Amino acid sequence: MKNKVLFTVDEANEAGKDWGFNCGPAAICALLDKTPADIRPDLQDFEAKKYTNPRLMRAILDGLKVSYRWEVVPVQYPKQDIWYDNSLIRIQWGGPWTGPAQHWGARQRHTHWIACRHNGATSEIFDINATCDGGWIPIKEWEEQLVPWLLRECEPKADGLWWQTHRCVIERKEGKS
Repeated sequence: MKNKVLFTVDEANEAGKDWGFNCGPAAICALLDKTPADIRPDLQDFEAKKYTNPRLMRAILDGLKVSYRWEVVPVQYPKQDIWYDNSLIRIQWGGPWTGPAQHWGARQRHTHWIACRHNGATSEIFDINATCDGGWIPIKEWEEQLVPWLLRECEPKADGLWWQTHRCVIERKEGKS
């Protein structure tokens, strides 16, 4: 199994400047062994939106003719996340936007797509924010180091909580590990 994705941090940044490449398309690239240029033609209306909601993620995967199992994850406290192999996972960052009086749409602007795989005895997360490190890092490192940094840098009003909202388990092609 490869340790790195097929694009560099410079390529991700360039695609980000040119057409908005971000966490959703990056997570797809990581799981499907593709580059940003490979999937750009299949991103539906992503370039106009600059975000990947669950409906768009499914449309992109359908357009790519990817077989998958889709799950909406019920919010559980305490958090009981399941990390399926070969999956795309949508994360909700907690904060004032997730309070009971908040409009559902407000929380949608505070989400993040990652990917998960099992590499031998290790479970790893792909996060576009770890691309300088090859993209794939152990789950424990993602939870304990990258998530606190992301919340501090990108979601300063976050309350430190996060949870999975959707999981998309990609079916492996025959002969692919």
